[in-house]
Amino acid sequence: MTQVATFLVVSGVVVAVLLALASIRVVQQYQRGVHFRLGRVIGVREPGLRIIIPIIDRLWRISMRIVTMPIQSQGIITRDNVSVDIAAVAYFRVIDARKAVVVIENVNAAIDQIAQTTLRNVVGQHSLDEVLAQTEKINGSIRQILDATTVDWGVEVTLVELKDIQLPDSMKRAMAREAEAEREKRAKIIAAEGEARAAAALGDASDTMMRHPLALQLRNLQTLLELGVEKNTTIVFPAPLMTAIGELTAFLARETDASKSTGQSEEKLVRAAALH
Repeated sequence: MTQVATFLVVSGVVVAVLLALASIRVVQQYQRGVHFRLGRVIGVREPGLRIIIPIIDRLWRISMRIVTMPIQSQGIITRDNVSVDIAAVAYFRVIDARKAVVVIENVNAAIDQIAQTTLRNVVGQHSLDEVLAQTEKINGSIRQILDATTVDWGVEVTLVELKDIQLPDSMKRAMAREAEAEREKRAKIIAAEGEARAAAALGDASDTMMRHPLALQLRNLQTLLELGVEKNTTIVFPAPLMTAIGELTAFLARETDASKSTGQSEEKLVRAAALH
């Protein structure tokens, strides 16, 4: 009898310890515990040590942290009939642990599926240029649509970002040609503006030289000085300089002829005086 009693006592202690261990639950700081009793929710437990009744009670622990969920790449046809592959990423968190357990079976799978569908619908309403240039607007539209649906699940979508946009090779080549043509157009416009400004500056310079003839001669001399910097053996005579030399030669010839005429006149006067 003593052995039987000892066995029963030991068994009772073991069962009591097991029941005590089975009734203890720890809810982490980032979790909330949804407490079920006989299949009915009786409350949401805050972080800390919680005691439940084994077999009768059940405690579901739900993480309240922000979850990063990649949205796999999928083929989407834009409004202008261009096929693109777009991948995105969504950030969400549970704000109501009771709804996240009771209303929907698998929050992560539901968010993944509705995010893919919403991404396809929203991108399909925009052209390719809008998708590439207005990503913030598209991200905001996707987030609003997701929030309107997931709020009933106790989930809040905090952020949606388009992560990767893959274009067909033909479209990449077409965009490259378009960008090259745009660059050439800008280069031609800039060159034309430069030519117009240069022509205006040359016109002003020519007007100044017309008012001051010596300015042209000084400019010619400066050009000759620049040509002779590298010890160049080539001698350049600008056309205006040659004209000036010709005019100077003609002037000296006229002065010489005038001197001769004056000398002859004086000689005649002297002879006439001598005869008288």
